Amino acid sequence: MTDDRPMFNRCNFVVRDMDATVAFYQRLGIDVPDTAPGWSQHHRTIAMPNGVDLEFDSVEFAARWNEGWPGGARAGRSVLGFAVSSRDAVDALFADLTGAGYESQQRPYDAFWGARYAIVSDPDGQAVGIMSPIDPDRRTAPPEM
Repeated sequence: MTDDRPMFNRCNFVVRDMDATVAFYQRLGIDVPDTAPGWSQHHRTIAMPNGVDLEFDSVEFAARWNEGWPGGARAGRSVLGFAVSSRDAVDALFADLTGAGYESQQRPYDAFWGARYAIVSDPDGQAVGIMSPIDPDRRTAPPEM
């Protein structure tokens, strides 16, 4: 029997000031790598030694990948990320959760980074991301920022 349950694999924080956030976590002792040119103010990924990614996204960028992003004064919220086994599993889990009455923040879509991705709200409004494995053949150019 295979275990197809979602696996927690990332925590994404939407931040108001990327430079201040990076400085804080570097002072904490975390190595925050640079990203592609032009993206340093919008996205950072830190592969932690325990296998969980810590990600920071700007408020502006979060609004591009989550159509339900509240933005404004509510910035600073996080997205708990769960990996599923396939692109179809994203759609199926999203349909199951929203069919049970949980709110959609972002319908499933083919994200520019090559994954199928969706976001639902838990009962307290916390964003929960559901992501398929990344398929390099499905990558596209990131949106203009």
